[in-house]
Amino acid sequence: MDFETARRRMVDRLAERGRIDRESTAEALRTVPRHAFVPPEHHESAYRDRPLPIGGGQTISAPHMVAIVTDLLSLDPGDRVLEIGTGCGYHAAVTAEALGQLPENDDERSEQGGVYSVEYDPNLADSARETLSEHGYNVRVRTGDGYEGWAEHAPYDRAYLTCAPDSLPVHVLEQLRPGGCLVGPVGRGRQTLVRAWRREDGGIDRETHGGVRFVPMRRGD
Repeated sequence: MDFETARRRMVDRLAERGRIDRESTAEALRTVPRHAFVPPEHHESAYRDRPLPIGGGQTISAPHMVAIVTDLLSLDPGDRVLEIGTGCGYHAAVTAEALGQLPENDDERSEQGGVYSVEYDPNLADSARETLSEHGYNVRVRTGDGYEGWAEHAPYDRAYLTCAPDSLPVHVLEQLRPGGCLVGPVGRGRQTLVRAWRREDGGIDRETHGGVRFVPMRRGD
């Protein structure tokens, strides 16, 4: 199978359907090899616009949903981004591409942005870390409770969820800088895609972007 051609056609179809607004998002989707992030038995389906199982009862989101979330983040080069729910690492790779690649040297990178991702399942975290590194993506991944965020690297310019909590995680919102935003699904059963902006006074402004379906967000006891 010619994965590069299939990937390009997938992005063309999404653009024709109005699923992509930003060229940086389109280019990221054209670049990231989605097939490399899914189990081998699903390689042939990697460039269809649908979710796929990745193990542990989890899924990789459909490409159109990755595009919508990436667009809503309105990323700028140098943004520091928190991802909750690494999964297989595909969405983190797309985000890293949309931001632009950063130096691998931690000292140089510390003054810049990048993607910091929290995964509840240690096996998925290990696998994602390996795949991201293999394909040249300098994304930091740790195993932990996504509801707690990752305070060590806060404040973040942007954050997003790849799994659905009952309500937006308070700690993740608190770790946004003023003017930063969080994008993610909210709800059990019927879910709504929400974009929440943190105001200078610490308050939150919210807007909704339609119904969605994601796996539930897990948390520690």
